Amino acid sequence: MKFALFLGCNIPARVQQYELSARAVFNKLGIDVVDIEGFNCCGYPLRNIDSRASILAAARNMALAEKDHLDIVVLCMCGFGMFKEAAHKLRKSDVLRAEINAMLAQEGLEYSGKSQVKHVLTVLYHDVGLETIKQKVVRGCKDIKIAAHYGCHALRPSDVVMFDDPLNPEIFDRLVEVTGAKSVHWQSRLDCCGAPLFGVNDELSTDLTKRKIADARNSGADYLCDACTYCHMQFDSVQSLMMASGQEEQNHAVPAILYTQLLGLSLGLDGRAVGLNYNRIDISKIEESLTK
Repeated sequence: MKFALFLGCNIPARVQQYELSARAVFNKLGIDVVDIEGFNCCGYPLRNIDSRASILAAARNMALAEKDHLDIVVLCMCGFGMFKEAAHKLRKSDVLRAEINAMLAQEGLEYSGKSQVKHVLTVLYHDVGLETIKQKVVRGCKDIKIAAHYGCHALRPSDVVMFDDPLNPEIFDRLVEVTGAKSVHWQSRLDCCGAPLFGVNDELSTDLTKRKIADARNSGADYLCDACTYCHMQFDSVQSLMMASGQEEQNHAVPAILYTQLLGLSLGLDGRAVGLNYNRIDISKIEESLTK
């Protein structure tokens, strides 16, 4: 099982623990990943400013993967959504595809749509499989309650991303439960985390985040579990800032953990191997809850 690994821009700079834990989990599960030289921004930041520029950025990455005959595994939900949107639009429009390929041809590249784009959760759920993962779990998380946050770009638009049922998704919950943890039901699990508004309308952004944290806490969750770069920054870094400024009480925090960190711990990796030390809100005590 071999994929081109797409990290995007933010993970190497701001969420190093996502790359660290993902690579460690891939290694444990026998997933071979290739780092393709030349990968650029996924195009997401340009999507609402210059649609063609965003599609060109995404198409160039997909063309590079095609050149090496590889499918792409993406860690960030925003990057995953951007790739899926670009592929959808290129598939629907011969004119757009010809225009994009004319620009890619200047580098000797061509986009044909042969390479599939998958999120890390879909690779784990569909390609690896729950039974295979379960067989490799060596430390159970049975005393840990998790609020799984799906993220907007994984579910909408559903006919484009085709990740899971947009109204009643279950992939993430099943992946949480295979670690032995309990995935709690919480009312706002499909709501926006607030990250797209941070830096534009901080008050509204943090209000959305506070509502999600409160709902997760009231549902009995010990941790918010995410699998998106921006969502994790919101639940970890921004929640940390909220606590420092007094907007959120220290004892009301629901710390964030990346799914690859949770899974890595259950597979027998230690906290440093999955980058727990990089999380802004300390979650090192989670290792005390693991059972052999």
